[in-house]
Amino acid sequence: MGRVFIVDLEGQVYSCKHCNTHLTKEQDIMSKSFQGRYGQAYLFNNVVNISIGDEEDRMLITGLHTVTDIFCVGCGSNVGWKYVTAHNINQKYKEGKSVLELYKIVGPYDCNDLVCQEISRLEIE
Repeated sequence: MGRVFIVDLEGQVYSCKHCNTHLTKEQDIMSKSFQGRYGQAYLFNNVVNISIGDEEDRMLITGLHTVTDIFCVGCGSNVGWKYVTAHNINQKYKEGKSVLELYKIVGPYDCNDLVCQEISRLEIE
């Protein structure tokens, strides 16, 4: 096994909540309307500092997809999955894209987006 090199991102960054390894940038968000196993998730165009698991077919909300789990290279935590193949032609845009589950990451303002939204809502009231 070789040495793991960590990519440091600049700007508005999403990181692993366990070890703060950078995973992606806010500008790489393609959609905020995804559902993960444990709640809300975002679809990202580009994710770094990950390793991938074995490919497997999964029946998801939008149909059958071949996916691979993705893991933070800093600590090994499962942070989401990557679409390898979409079997429905309407879902082909997902191929090569990654889904990160919000409860497994920290947003660009040093807190989970859902937490920041709730705090903002309470401050307005």
